[in-house]
Amino acid sequence: MSGMLWKLLLRSQPCRLCSSRKMLPAPKHRPFLAGFTYTTNHRPNKENQRTVEKLHQFSVDIRKIRRLKGWVLLEDETYVEEIANILQQVGASETAVASILERCPEAIVCSPTAVNSQRELWQSVCKSEEELVKLIEQFPESFFTVQDPENRKRNVQFFQELGLKNVVISRFLTTAPSIFNNPVEKNKQVIRILQESYLNLGSSETNMKVWLLKLLSQNPFILLNSPAAIKETLEFLQEQGFTDSEILQLLSKLKGFLFQLGPKSIQNSISFSKDAFKCTDHDLKQLVLKCPALLYYSVPILEERMQGLLKEGISIAQIRETPMVLELTPQIVQYRIRKLNSLGYRVKDGHLASLNGTKKEFEANFGKIQAKKGRPLFNPVAPLHVDE
Repeated sequence: MSGMLWKLLLRSQPCRLCSSRKMLPAPKHRPFLAGFTYTTNHRPNKENQRTVEKLHQFSVDIRKIRRLKGWVLLEDETYVEEIANILQQVGASETAVASILERCPEAIVCSPTAVNSQRELWQSVCKSEEELVKLIEQFPESFFTVQDPENRKRNVQFFQELGLKNVVISRFLTTAPSIFNNPVEKNKQVIRILQESYLNLGSSETNMKVWLLKLLSQNPFILLNSPAAIKETLEFLQEQGFTDSEILQLLSKLKGFLFQLGPKSIQNSISFSKDAFKCTDHDLKQLVLKCPALLYYSVPILEERMQGLLKEGISIAQIRETPMVLELTPQIVQYRIRKLNSLGYRVKDGHLASLNGTKKEFEANFGKIQAKKGRPLFNPVAPLHVDE
């Protein structure tokens, strides 16, 4: 489940580099990139021919830039050669340089000094230049998010002091660059409240450290929350009757994704589930502990998944017995039911365990059912007992 939630969260995080540029090809205002400053108030309507020529020299497809982010070509001051040289110095091939500049043309308006600082920072957590080039090729927008290099450096050092491995920190730099925009003191405050909260729930220091490192590695976006919001969520769960040990269970299963929600959202999901399953507060708590997705997913998502299951002939009683099935989208449910039906297995007449689980778990279970279905009714090798 955490893998699914991680993908959802990644999709929900806006790119911090020129995110306002993506909707409009030529907006009136420039994006914020701390590596350079703007010197003019009026943008020329003609392309900067020097920029175009330099990009041609590096085999960059100008048509792609014009189509996606043509505003870059109108800038008075650009650093095409300097940025290309920096990329080549770390081992990027000519083809790679062209590809990076086509996909992230904002790079050419970044200060070379700021980009060099970013390169040094990324090199400090990469095993080799080969790995560095690969990451830049995969995540050019993250690499060219170059504001406040000193703060970013302090955040990297803080994460290293916490015990996070460099391979995890490099993943943060590529897929969660926004957390490095936080002042390091803010990140420290969030970590501090997480540590204190987990210990106050009755955990040991050792377990807390393990949990915290797992939480950050699986959900770094928790650092975008405020300490007050984290505290509010925990207090709300206590008000709902969850014991300290039960909250620890939820935190262990959700790896902190719970903190992405507010009390109002959790309350709405609880009210929907309680009404849908016609159960008491105590019964609902047991369902939530079995399937924390009942807290995490919004009411529209839970409603859609519930209706999808009911349309397939599955009863509320079956869902209540195996609530984890609500972690599956309606499309996945339909696909799995069709596969099981092909073997003559009717999910609506039995337990939902065969429908549940990850893709790997389902395929393994399906293979067992298939093998059992093809097994002969008697052992052809064993002697037959015939009356004489």
